[in-house]
Amino acid sequence: MTTDDAATRRPRSLDDEAALDDLLEAEDRVLVEFYTEGCSACAAMEPVLGNVARETEVTVAVCNPRDDPPLVDRFQITSVPALVAFENGEEVGRLADGFQGVEAVLAFLEESF
Repeated sequence: MTTDDAATRRPRSLDDEAALDDLLEAEDRVLVEFYTEGCSACAAMEPVLGNVARETEVTVAVCNPRDDPPLVDRFQITSVPALVAFENGEEVGRLADGFQGVEAVLAFLEESF
């Protein structure tokens, strides 16, 4: 990734389960934040995820499971924000402890991958 590419990387917004499945199939390493509208901790994660997207080779995405309720069951989302790391389409890590700063998310990714 060039410096210019890194500077413009940002989280992708996923609208439904099909979009998530397409992303997991297309990318090797993916971090997905499951969030809900009106969640202040979720909103506070937005700049953190932007920084993570720019600082790593991991594809970062955000998904509101209320837009596609089967996602709640499929990924057993019980609280938000929930960060789920995927490698080659398989879940390899989960962090669902409220707001996390950049360093905590980077450490989580290091542990997961």
